[in-house]
Amino acid sequence: MPSREWSQEEIGECVNAVLRSRRSVRAYRADPVRRSDVLDILQVAARAPSNSNTQPWRVYVVTGPPMQALGEALVAAFREDKLPPSRHFPDPLPEDFGRHHADFAQRYYGCLGIDRSDGAARARQTLRNFGFFGAPVGLIFTIDSRLTRHSWLDLGLFVQNVMIAAKARGLDTCPQVSFARFHPVIASQLRIPEGEVTACGMSMGYGDMAAAVNRMQMPRRPVQDFARLVGFDG
Repeated sequence: MPSREWSQEEIGECVNAVLRSRRSVRAYRADPVRRSDVLDILQVAARAPSNSNTQPWRVYVVTGPPMQALGEALVAAFREDKLPPSRHFPDPLPEDFGRHHADFAQRYYGCLGIDRSDGAARARQTLRNFGFFGAPVGLIFTIDSRLTRHSWLDLGLFVQNVMIAAKARGLDTCPQVSFARFHPVIASQLRIPEGEVTACGMSMGYGDMAAAVNRMQMPRRPVQDFARLVGFDG
């Protein structure tokens, strides 16, 4: 039987539902992810726009023993602490953004039962990043180091598409900037060509929704706080 044509309203509701249900998941079930699903996700994610269609993204996908070896190498590098620190934010972080950052930390460590003053417990939780939070699939996103911030924006659009395409297939994800500091380790493990740089990593799999960390609610600012509409009636 031919498939029926979806109305624009139905399509809109479906897209909105996927966008609203996406969250950063930090605990996963052991269920494997099919190779064909990963390929489908990457294929549709590659429809992301890019400046003059340059398509600057690169992605390395790992599972099984190679993923375990990568995680072990990253944990060792984190403990040795010999690589230069990675600055995710300016210091000091502007107040408007700092409030959101502090709110996230309170919610995140609170749901894990970790006091923010407990540096050892926070470090143990950070280490879970490098095991991809127990997910069966890990992704490392890289970009040519010669490119500018405009191409990094294109990479971000691709990364977002990966998360949305995964969620549409019932898979959960967590983008992780913590991998960026450890590019030398990642490049060695995955044989990444010279000239590429790690932008972020990502965990992918079926979320364990019984885990408290996955029930953490993160608020979003109302539209009027970040958007200014000009020339509209009403």
